[in-house]
Amino acid sequence: MSDSLKQRIDADMKAAMRAKDRERLGTVRLILAAIKQREVDERTTLDDTQVLAVLDKMAKQRRDSIAQYEGAGRQDLADKEQRELEIIQDYMPQPLSAAEIAALIDAAVASTGAGGMQDMGKVMGVLRPQVQGRADMGAVSAAVKARLG
Repeated sequence: MSDSLKQRIDADMKAAMRAKDRERLGTVRLILAAIKQREVDERTTLDDTQVLAVLDKMAKQRRDSIAQYEGAGRQDLADKEQRELEIIQDYMPQPLSAAEIAALIDAAVASTGAGGMQDMGKVMGVLRPQVQGRADMGAVSAAVKARLG
């Protein structure tokens, strides 16, 4: 992959401007603002893995908002969040299957020599970069707990 994820998002913002796609433009600007905010806060330039972490966080926020809006009977707002979530997910890699996650967990447990719950942090430390943006970290954490428990 020659272009960085950030460059691709930036190019998509320009394309959305030219196409006068206001909805996509708004969401892409939100993504770029979140990336820029983290770069300013940490005084660094984010690489693709860190950009994925920002996207993952934004996607989780959208999923939480959708659940809250639907619970409150505000389908109009839930639909808007759903459209933003779909645009955010365009930049994320394909999600891992349950079998792929299980295989990664087994490999992480083997490589860290984890023997029980006290080794959960080590296992998650190995897994996080491999599954970031490709799986729900809460579900991965629960699966690791079940495997170690």
